[in-house]
Amino acid sequence: MLGFYNYTVILTYLSLCSAVTGIFVGVSGTGHPFIATTCLMVCGFLDAFDGIVARSKKDRTEQEKKFGIQIDSLVDLVAFGVLPCAIGYSCYTSHYLNSFKLSDKWHFMKPLANCKITIFFIVFSLFVLAALIRLAYFNVMEEERQNKTDEKRKYYLGLPVTSSCLIFPTIMLIQYIIGKGFDISPFYVVAMLIVAFLYVSKIKIKKPGLKVIMIMVAIGAVEFGLLLFFRFMYGH
Repeated sequence: MLGFYNYTVILTYLSLCSAVTGIFVGVSGTGHPFIATTCLMVCGFLDAFDGIVARSKKDRTEQEKKFGIQIDSLVDLVAFGVLPCAIGYSCYTSHYLNSFKLSDKWHFMKPLANCKITIFFIVFSLFVLAALIRLAYFNVMEEERQNKTDEKRKYYLGLPVTSSCLIFPTIMLIQYIIGKGFDISPFYVVAMLIVAFLYVSKIKIKKPGLKVIMIMVAIGAVEFGLLLFFRFMYGH
């Protein structure tokens, strides 16, 4: 078969499976945003170590290296570009659409609901587009940089797309902390706009070392544990 199937790409493939699971859960009729969020965090965990695992194979061919770079970006687009949109959609349908089905007395607000649907759709599209542009641009610039020098990259231009695996779970935790009646979806969408802008901005962000990566993994583990705790505590 086409492609590579050794251990260096396993974590990337598993990350895609987690992302697809999260998207399915998020957009299904009985979608649950918090389950989809845990899938996003699993993607972030796997992404934190896939490069380390890949570089552990010292005899990788140039084709294997380039293949790894390409699938990493493609999976990142699905996991950190599309999946956050599925989570946002699940937040929206869990609150706005369901609330308008409760009683006919809210019929006058249905045009407002349709307007919000349009706004959400536009924001989701911009978010995925920003992630796509960033990943494609990064691939081109990284290839040029590697052709000119063997030095390791010290800074990122713009916010890496993988940061969404910590940003959006934090927002979802606010939903649990404040209470079940609080609708987080408008704040979620505003956060998506800000993150999308940071994806394609030219701000300099220092590339994290292994120590910082482990700290971020620890933060993600705490968030993951809190999401599970609140889910079992409140039963939703």
